[in-house]
Amino acid sequence: MQTAPPPAVVATAPAVLVVTASHDNWRYTLGERASFTVRVTRDGRDIPGVPVIVTSGPERLTPTRVDTIVSAAGGTRVDAGSLARPGFLRLTAVANVDGGRLNEMVTVGYDVDRIDASVALPADFLPFWRNAVAVARRTPLAPQLTLRDDLSTPAVNVYHVSFQNHREGSRIYGMLSVPKAPGKYPAMLVVPGAGVRPYFPDTRTAARGVVHLTIGIHGIPVDRDSLLYNELRATALSGYWAFGIEDRDKYYYKRVIVGAVRAGDFLMSLPQVDSARYVVRGGSQGGMLAMATAVLDPRVKAVAVAHPAMGDHFGYRQGRAGGWPHIFSDTARMQAKTEISATLPYYDTDNFARLLTVPGFYTWGYNDITVPPTTSYAVYNLITAPKELFIAKETGHTVNAEQNTKAMTFLLQHLGVR
Repeated sequence: MQTAPPPAVVATAPAVLVVTASHDNWRYTLGERASFTVRVTRDGRDIPGVPVIVTSGPERLTPTRVDTIVSAAGGTRVDAGSLARPGFLRLTAVANVDGGRLNEMVTVGYDVDRIDASVALPADFLPFWRNAVAVARRTPLAPQLTLRDDLSTPAVNVYHVSFQNHREGSRIYGMLSVPKAPGKYPAMLVVPGAGVRPYFPDTRTAARGVVHLTIGIHGIPVDRDSLLYNELRATALSGYWAFGIEDRDKYYYKRVIVGAVRAGDFLMSLPQVDSARYVVRGGSQGGMLAMATAVLDPRVKAVAVAHPAMGDHFGYRQGRAGGWPHIFSDTARMQAKTEISATLPYYDTDNFARLLTVPGFYTWGYNDITVPPTTSYAVYNLITAPKELFIAKETGHTVNAEQNTKAMTFLLQHLGVR
């Protein structure tokens, strides 16, 4: 007796939620209504009859509209309204299909080149920071370098390094990659985004003829097991971005910003470094640090910045999104915090942007929910130095391959590296 073969299993493609703005570039003028088409598809074919919850309003603020629509052949049109002043309007769509939850987002900009800063420049901003750097430099670097043979390559030596920062015993740690061949090389500093984690060397960039340094900010080694950083993130360093925020001299980021400048001191102390060719790169928290370093260290020749955090803190007080870490997002609770209001202008990326003089490459996406594009434009619009902007509008708080390639190309060109 012959057994019949089992029935063939037909693979089913997953359902997809698609939101399309009426303008391909996601840009609108004030007062113009933004419309979107919402579709649920499988294999490119519409799935009609699926309920979709649609929410719209200014980014990161209370939604102005919440609706439930039903998907239809050809898509369902949604009118999300408009904005009366420069900024961003965000539409999110959520649907449950095949037991799974689908999410999609589109964020459109209104007269984004006219987004103004929400913070003023303190009269003593530069004296405050120049004094902080001068005081820190009274402490010797006392550098320590440990060769990591396991991370080195035939062309590049890798070191776990540290150097003193703003006082005796306070150290900055990082991963240093140095070409092995004798000679003088340009230098690149990478300052980190927010978080507590290990860091890794960039031997590929070093192999092209660049001394490359990536630093952490927390005064702890950066080459340990991830378990250590997970524990610190959940305990001693939880919420570090608010430590000491009531006093501009005790705020956590004072030693961090000064430490980024001293990272340049450390690099310039290396015999392999050509001090005339030095650039800095960073994203998010690192975007602020890169811009601050370029303002406070005249040796920096160019910067590359992605979605700069810590900018336009006071946007929430003006009824729009403010920058990470969203100190004033709860305006009712924070309005009375006069000490915080006095501290933050000295740490707002807006004010470093005003004082930049070196060329810069800037990039971000419109769907960023961590660093709102409203705040990135508030920062960017203040810059009078030569600047290039590349928008990858669909991206969130990430950097895609094209953004990364363009940033590195920009920096390497300014270093004279091919």
